[in-house]
Amino acid sequence: MLVFTLCLYLWSWLSSIHGLEFRYHNSVEMEQYLKDINRTYPEITHLHSIGQSVEGRELWVLILGQHPREHRTGIPEFKYVGNMHGNEVVGRVLLLQLIDYLTSRYLKDPLVTRMLNSSRVHILPSMNPDGFESSARDCIYAVGRYNKNGVDLNRNFPDAFESNEEEREKEVRAVMDWLKTETFVLSANLHGGAVVASYPYDNSNKGSELQGGKSISPDDDVFFHLARTYSFSHTEMHNGDSCTDFVGTEFVDGITNGYHWYPLSGGMQDYNYVWAQCLELTLEISCCKFPPEKQLPGLWEANRPALLAYMQQVHLGVKGVVMDSYGKPVQNAVVEVAGRKNLCPFRTDRNGEYYRLLLPGNYTITVTYPGHKTLTQTIKVPYGPDSFSALTHNFLLQQSDKSSTVSPSPQYCTTPHLENTATGLMMNNSTPLLPSVITALTLFILQRLLQS
Repeated sequence: MLVFTLCLYLWSWLSSIHGLEFRYHNSVEMEQYLKDINRTYPEITHLHSIGQSVEGRELWVLILGQHPREHRTGIPEFKYVGNMHGNEVVGRVLLLQLIDYLTSRYLKDPLVTRMLNSSRVHILPSMNPDGFESSARDCIYAVGRYNKNGVDLNRNFPDAFESNEEEREKEVRAVMDWLKTETFVLSANLHGGAVVASYPYDNSNKGSELQGGKSISPDDDVFFHLARTYSFSHTEMHNGDSCTDFVGTEFVDGITNGYHWYPLSGGMQDYNYVWAQCLELTLEISCCKFPPEKQLPGLWEANRPALLAYMQQVHLGVKGVVMDSYGKPVQNAVVEVAGRKNLCPFRTDRNGEYYRLLLPGNYTITVTYPGHKTLTQTIKVPYGPDSFSALTHNFLLQQSDKSSTVSPSPQYCTTPHLENTATGLMMNNSTPLLPSVITALTLFILQRLLQS
């Protein structure tokens, strides 16, 4: 008996050394794991809840980065969301494995170290813990898909193309409120039941966005690139092989426009893109929704390089600060890229920052802000992910002799969660930017010197 006990202790000790066990952790175990990670790596992690499920389970988010507790100038915010459908469980497992991978390799692996030093990564392993707890271990059937109220969370967000005014579920409201607190730049939500990277739009009102059976967004070229980045970094997805349920469905290069696959109203990825200025993909990462645990290591190895490569794409394009004539960062300046008429214009956040994911090339950018002259500049954007930094380009505005106004957002942009109804201005509840005034004055002086 003593020998057996010693062997069991040794096995447990070895398992802890070699990382997180490949199995399905229930909600209590997942919470304990996240708290343990936060205690073990307090310098690079911050754990918080963004809300609760219908049954009162916390929606835990772990933030990883060099400064996990606060936003810093020029450091883009990235997020992964898993287990939105409770019975699609592989994403939940992989995101816990990703947390283990990133924390254990920080300052040891150059790629991981540069990733966490140059971006702030938010991971919500389970958006639907109630559904997970009620799920049946089945590849196909939908037991556990919905939340406790029987609602599909990926049909419950406000939709840009059609009215869906039903009550928002607690989990959906939590995510909507979460999007107020950070200016997320890039995101993905992980699903199961297919192997493909799907990109916006998911819906259409059969307007000009509908082209050749696809619902095309103004940033279609960027979405296409992002989807291919994940697909071709995955060991199999780029082959375009269909799962049994989708025989006859062709996923060329392992990617698809969401609407072209099947129209979807109230989806989370369209909501992120239209109202939160965050480009998001839906990643279908396993044919079987709830596969046997023995398959989990293989699924991790297939997706691990893709998860890392996709995170690195947060450094595409251009970023910077918009300042008024006194060198003070301004909120709600409209930053528009010529040829990309977004349904809701991209605006600076409370720190005066903007981020635009763009492929390499020349772009004309126009900045408008009340009381200031419209500023238009053409810039050359290089490929940023290899250097872990998008191009930094700040805009210094000049006061106008005449009063000027910024064109109001279309009616469907004035959603309560993003707008101050008294002023019509976008709100952002992030921690105040550090540094702020000194940074702004320095940028102001440098830009004046360059112009002289």
